[in-house]
Amino acid sequence: MGMKTLGRHLVVEMYGVQSALLHDLSLAKRVLRESIEACKATFMGEHYTVFAGGGISGIVVIAESHISIHTWPEHGYAAVDIFTCGDQVDPWSAYEVFIKHYSPSRVNVTEIKRGIVEA
Repeated sequence: MGMKTLGRHLVVEMYGVQSALLHDLSLAKRVLRESIEACKATFMGEHYTVFAGGGISGIVVIAESHISIHTWPEHGYAAVDIFTCGDQVDPWSAYEVFIKHYSPSRVNVTEIKRGIVEA
């Protein structure tokens, strides 16, 4: 019997991002929505928080799991999670949207196979 993966989870660390971009709530909302379209996911809901220090946390729930961003403008850093399930959604397409808009000088990405089960 073979094995299959139920989901793919990209853990993305973006460094060297301009502080102004990481303070921008409207940009975060636009990027999350555009990333959903790019990976062909199904939007279910969203929530955003702006912290006193200027950082932003945002998450969109998709039928196929979730996409989120957490920013630290004072460090030029953003943490992004792109967790997708099923064969129809490509998390790497969503990743490209974040890179295009935030233009980090350095990125570290780890892809985790989620739910490895017998086929």
